[in-house]
Amino acid sequence: MTIKSPEEKPLLSKPPRFVSVILAAGAGRRFGGGKLLSPYGAGRLMDPAVAAACSAPVDGVIVVTGADASAVEAHARTLTPILQIIHAPDWAEGMSASLKRGVEAAGDVDGVFVFLADMPRIPHAILPALAKAVADGAPAAAPVHRGRRGHPALLGRPVLARIQSLTGDRGAASLLGQAGLVETEDDGVLFDVDTRPPD
Repeated sequence: MTIKSPEEKPLLSKPPRFVSVILAAGAGRRFGGGKLLSPYGAGRLMDPAVAAACSAPVDGVIVVTGADASAVEAHARTLTPILQIIHAPDWAEGMSASLKRGVEAAGDVDGVFVFLADMPRIPHAILPALAKAVADGAPAAAPVHRGRRGHPALLGRPVLARIQSLTGDRGAASLLGQAGLVETEDDGVLFDVDTRPPD
């Protein structure tokens, strides 16, 4: 799979400035290990998340590794050369640890799209709508499918300022109470892969 650089398409607006962060640090214990590099479609499970992150209206894309860091980084670099890849040495503390590392690496931006590397069916069409919600003043934005909030979330400045207070494995969910919700009929915003399919 070849993934285009964000620079190869027009940005939604400048400013605001957004960055994608892909959380690819988990060990995939329920899956039996090696989840993100397991076969999926014509590639690997993490490939569609990288493609979605690159298709968002962003200035850059960051991948945060943890478990299987060397293998995940090596594969990610075969997808596109524009990724910034960082390692979260404290990844085992939970999703919040890798999220904090990713937000730190993003620097001074107006918002961070947070993608989970084990969610291969994120609809690209939802991403500009999330960006517009934050550009229009929402502190964060997230898709919602039939009443259930999904991914990715776009964290605006008010939420990014509180990221360092997070602990454990809940990510930024506890900070999204005032998020702008963008309705979608695509249940890919809820679909993740937790366990290995039966042979």
